[in-house]
Amino acid sequence: MSVIDWLTDPANWTGPDGIPSQMGYHLLYTGIALVIAAVIAVPLGVLVGYTGKGERLVAGSANALRALPTLGLLILLFLLISPVVPGQLVYVIPTIVVLVLLAVPPILTGTYTGIQSADPDAVGAARGMGYTKLQILWHVQLPCALPLLLSGIRSSTLQVVSTATVAAYLGLQGLGRYIIDGRAQADFFQMAGGAILVAALAFALEIAFTLLGTLIVSPGLRRTSRRRRTAAPTTVTGAIPRPA
Repeated sequence: MSVIDWLTDPANWTGPDGIPSQMGYHLLYTGIALVIAAVIAVPLGVLVGYTGKGERLVAGSANALRALPTLGLLILLFLLISPVVPGQLVYVIPTIVVLVLLAVPPILTGTYTGIQSADPDAVGAARGMGYTKLQILWHVQLPCALPLLLSGIRSSTLQVVSTATVAAYLGLQGLGRYIIDGRAQADFFQMAGGAILVAALAFALEIAFTLLGTLIVSPGLRRTSRRRRTAAPTTVTGAIPRPA
């Protein structure tokens, strides 16, 4: 038996505990967490970017959320709600809450940074054409923020996909089952296979977001974003006048 043998074993690709089924659960947790995080983070990011108020508070809160220990928070939430929440929800709610807290900061940061970094020439031109502030936000700033917003969603997706394995700690399904069960059974090929599947899923989603960016982000915005990332600071040299 090897990792390749485990991955290619037909028995691991069929049934309710097969790889397709577990990958479906994994994507389900990821999708639910991302939708909730986007509903929270995008409007808040637009508000902060539009008004310029609360940026330090939001940035500090986002950094604090990133520093939270995922597994410890998962167990704590389970212990807190287990006396009052019945059935499977006692396992599902802590998992989704932890993943949402992990997904919010990149989306929030990408949204308000994108709004604030909109091309000032485009904003000025729209203002000169008589656009209202809300029209400028909708027609200029949000489209200009799209690359950074999409980048934040992509970052959140990859983090959540990689972390959704913690669902298995509470007995839920997903690709984390192979890692947890493999550890319990001392089946290290199963553990390695589960880790490879998570990495492959994250890689596939990265490619999907890259293709999505080419479809929904205008070429002009992609070129501008690329120039900003690759631009290097320029040093101007010249003669320095001597003091009199």
